[in-house]
Amino acid sequence: MNQTSESGFENLIGYYEPQVQELIVIDEVLSAMVGIEGRYISIKTLRGKKDEIINFLVDPSMDSALQELAKRIFPLCRSFLLINQFVESRSQFQNGLVNHAFSAALRAFLLDYQLMVSQLEHQFRLGRLSLQGLWFYCQPTLRSMQALSTVIQKASVNNFSGSAVLNLLQSQAKAMAGDIQVRLLLEKMTQCASRAYMSILERWVYEGVIDDPYGEFFIAEDKSLPKESLTKDYDAKYWRQRYSLKDGIPSFLANIAGTILTTGKYLNVMRECGHNVQVPPSENSKLTSFGSNHHYLECIKAAYNFASGELVNLIKEKYDLTGKLRSIKHYLLLDQGDFLVHFMDIARDELAKKPDEVSVEKLQSLLDLALRTTAAAVDPYHEGLTCIVAISQRESSTNDILEEPVSITGLETFSLSYKVHWPLSIVLSRKALTKYQLIFRFLFHCKHVDRQLCGAWQTHQGVRALNTRGTAISRSSLLCRIRAFKEYRIGYGFLASFVIEPNWHMMYTRLQSANSIDEVIQHHDFFLDKCLRECLLLLPELLKKVERLKSMCLQYAAATQWLISSSIVFHSPDEPKAESIGAKQSKSGQVRKSTTRNVAVTESILKFEKEFDTELQSLGSILSSSSQAEPYLAHLAKWVLGVKHEQNGL
Repeated sequence: MNQTSESGFENLIGYYEPQVQELIVIDEVLSAMVGIEGRYISIKTLRGKKDEIINFLVDPSMDSALQELAKRIFPLCRSFLLINQFVESRSQFQNGLVNHAFSAALRAFLLDYQLMVSQLEHQFRLGRLSLQGLWFYCQPTLRSMQALSTVIQKASVNNFSGSAVLNLLQSQAKAMAGDIQVRLLLEKMTQCASRAYMSILERWVYEGVIDDPYGEFFIAEDKSLPKESLTKDYDAKYWRQRYSLKDGIPSFLANIAGTILTTGKYLNVMRECGHNVQVPPSENSKLTSFGSNHHYLECIKAAYNFASGELVNLIKEKYDLTGKLRSIKHYLLLDQGDFLVHFMDIARDELAKKPDEVSVEKLQSLLDLALRTTAAAVDPYHEGLTCIVAISQRESSTNDILEEPVSITGLETFSLSYKVHWPLSIVLSRKALTKYQLIFRFLFHCKHVDRQLCGAWQTHQGVRALNTRGTAISRSSLLCRIRAFKEYRIGYGFLASFVIEPNWHMMYTRLQSANSIDEVIQHHDFFLDKCLRECLLLLPELLKKVERLKSMCLQYAAATQWLISSSIVFHSPDEPKAESIGAKQSKSGQVRKSTTRNVAVTESILKFEKEFDTELQSLGSILSSSSQAEPYLAHLAKWVLGVKHEQNGL
């Protein structure tokens, strides 16, 4: 009795003969193989830190040889219990579609296993099964069961779902490469578990829809980024972050994950446009599973080619991307400058006001008038052009000839914008339009400087008939020819001939051969970045020099107007006109010569000329030294140095 109570078994099996013990052990082992405790074999489950530990205890009085054989079969019994527990706990849909499919495959496998146990039990009832024979028949299944139990233990401990389960199965299959039977079983389990995952993948690459109720797919959708954000977001996050790759991509899709992502994105764009996005079905296009023949990869590539081709054609043909880009080039890159000249003429008074006093509505109406009355009227997209005036309270003072503070006006804060709608906003996003506006502001200001210098030149031309030799006006006239010519060369000759046109032609050629919208975006962004860089807008040191030269030209133009208007007095129209030749020659006497004042003004002009030459020489030196790192600067250096040589020649 003491031995019975200590061991926990009701009747010690050791009281029986070995032949009888074997029959009892076979019966109880068969029960243990399907998770049923016996009289002499008990099952104890202990809760560990991460998982459960299952132990099998036998009557210590059992024959040692029988104990040894029984213990060899216990791992099979333990694997059955672990697998069965996993199936019961992971069969619910909240654990994910992959776990649900994996559990279904395991349940089917356990049915085959239980059928084997039933057949062994039948042989036992017929008296044809020994414990040694039972061990023999269990060995092939033991390896498979242990491999599956290893997988489900790792999946349970780490709470795997979705692609993590598929990766675990595939890695375990590769690890069992030496055991063909086990490897084939694990590959079959991977196939079964991946069917639900491949269904999600199929809807994405064929329709552009994420049908992922349990968050298992490796592509995430950020619904907080609507397509309308492209016209407002300066970082253009929509195209990069609306759909993105998550961690845990299935290993069999890792090399083609980027293609899968872009395929669905393209289809989604077309669906948002109301365009038919269904990939043409075929007999072999179903993505039910993956295999060693890599047929699924061919299906994905075919879907990508269809989606990319359809979207590019849609963007180019239905929405006329090229026409829109050409229109933007006309206005924001000043390809057709006649409308801008007319606009600057009729909006001169409004742009001369302070920014907070400028009427944007009036500027817009003047802009529309300039567009309708110039060559821009034939452009079908000119209505998308709008004007912007940034409100700024800043005032700056410069040491010009007159030494007066210069206030910020609407002219300094004026810019143009362009209305872009979906889906062209993918290419012409707020970020891209901002780059266009930066280039426009630079060109627009160059145009303003050029107009001011031309105005100064015309003022000088108006007094050519007067005798100004030896006066400040004569010196200013010579300086005007040099500066106006130089500013025009830098502001327009170089930018138009060596920056904008060549880069535009290169981009246009590349767009014609682009096979996807991402290639279109890449070529377009490259064009804008290259123009920004070659217009010196990304080189602060050089830009500062150019802005200083433009500022000096504006100061000189204003000083010239003041000099001539304050130095020449014409007869009143009411005074009688002299008819003699001598009277005509006396016009030179209309110039008031004040020796002190003339010397002061001449010194100011000479000072300006010296400062201008210094800045020009400094710019040429920086360009020459930087041309090794930035080869395109060599062209601008030649222009600047060439102008300086012509200046010296004059």
